[in-house]
Amino acid sequence: MASYSINKGIGRTVEYKGLKAQYLFIFAGGLIIDFVLFVILYMCGVPQWFCIGFGAASASILVWYTFHLNGKYGQYGLMKITSVKYRPRYIINRLRLKRLIRH
Repeated sequence: MASYSINKGIGRTVEYKGLKAQYLFIFAGGLIIDFVLFVILYMCGVPQWFCIGFGAASASILVWYTFHLNGKYGQYGLMKITSVKYRPRYIINRLRLKRLIRH
């Protein structure tokens, strides 16, 4: 009879070399955009060494910034930051003071 190992990673977030969840997708998307910009610059006739320098610099900045965000905010940090826009700054209570005291 065949024996199968149990997958103990069910329900966990996606992780690659320390990057978790949405940071991994930001990282991959940024590298794809960087490569497309490199190709566009090269096809437009920009000098080769400028294209290589631009690609290497932007990729290294992207790697640093993504790992920085991952370390600073954690797994759900970006979702918490974006949810701040939808939270009210203060609550307005338009009931009269007399009615508030009565209840």
